[in-house]
Amino acid sequence: MTKQTILGRVAQLAKANVNALLDQAEDPQKMLDQLIRDYTSNIAEAEEAVATTIGNLRLMEQDHQEDVDAAKEWGEKALAASRKADGLRTSGQTADADRFDNLAKVALGRQLQSEKEARTAEPTIASQTEVVEKLKRGLDQMGNKLGELKAKRDELVARSASAQAQNRMMDAVKDIDVLDPTSELSRFEDKVRREEAKAMGKQELAASSLDAQFEQLDALGDSAEIEARLAALKG
Repeated sequence: MTKQTILGRVAQLAKANVNALLDQAEDPQKMLDQLIRDYTSNIAEAEEAVATTIGNLRLMEQDHQEDVDAAKEWGEKALAASRKADGLRTSGQTADADRFDNLAKVALGRQLQSEKEARTAEPTIASQTEVVEKLKRGLDQMGNKLGELKAKRDELVARSASAQAQNRMMDAVKDIDVLDPTSELSRFEDKVRREEAKAMGKQELAASSLDAQFEQLDALGDSAEIEARLAALKG
């Protein structure tokens, strides 16, 4: 994976608008689950690529440090050889002095080469350091986005479960309204009242019949009294 590809993918994923994606989804929960899987996979892939980029940067930094250290070391060797040559020349050992001066020149040449290599690597190291920092920030954003996706998914699942529970409750209430048991009680109460009214009617009817019988008895008594008084008159 190239550097540009890594940066592009990290930026694309980090800037993804979750709400816009959900608005377009027929089944938001399934889409969130798929997005979480995709993000997790892409983050793992990006982490692998970023780790490789960081590893390469650290190797360049090590090489640069080795060049810096080598330049310092060759400079110290050149200084030691030059001082040795000066000491030999003072004591009249010109040939040996020239040989150490030549060694000093060789050391200085090596120092110069190491310094050039170190300077050449510095712009690349600076550029790669900037890239690595961007990649790290991108990975952090991707991690935050993944957390946002998971939170959205959990919220959606909870809301869905709550809505389903409310729907089941409302359906149960609707069934209770349709099959209201109090309506059966009302019908039974009406039946009892009709039975009570029927009993009251029978009682009233029985009372009426008894009154008639007593009236008949009273009429018979009057007739007997009349017959008796008639007999008395005749006697």
